[in-house]
Amino acid sequence: MGRLPFTLSFLALIVAASVAALSCGASSQSQLQSITVNPAVADAQDYPNGEVPFTATGFYVNPPHSAPISTNWVACQQNVPTSEVSISTAGVAQCASGATGSYAVISWVYNTGPGVYSCPAAITACGGGCTIVGTAQLTCP
Repeated sequence: MGRLPFTLSFLALIVAASVAALSCGASSQSQLQSITVNPAVADAQDYPNGEVPFTATGFYVNPPHSAPISTNWVACQQNVPTSEVSISTAGVAQCASGATGSYAVISWVYNTGPGVYSCPAAITACGGGCTIVGTAQLTCP
């Protein structure tokens, strides 16, 4: 008999904690919808030492808002990763010696929003599969 009040109290505590956790999660969860990269177009010769600082901004739904985000970065040409442009984890791109032409600077994150449990499409190096991407263009002299 002495165990029944303890068990009921314990169950009430678990139910209260579960309701609190669910209500907090439902109101504060926001889903990343898209990414923009700035500057959208850049020429390396217009920046000191040819180092172009790109930034990524995430646009969210529920509630709608935008914020700077930390992402993965890659430089691609014709949808293939290239070594002609290096890009740091902070988004600073620089053309390699002798590189010329236009390159895509891609900012991407895994799509882990609500309802995304598995991804049938393979994630590609230049943004594809279960990723959300933002793209800018870099011209090397």
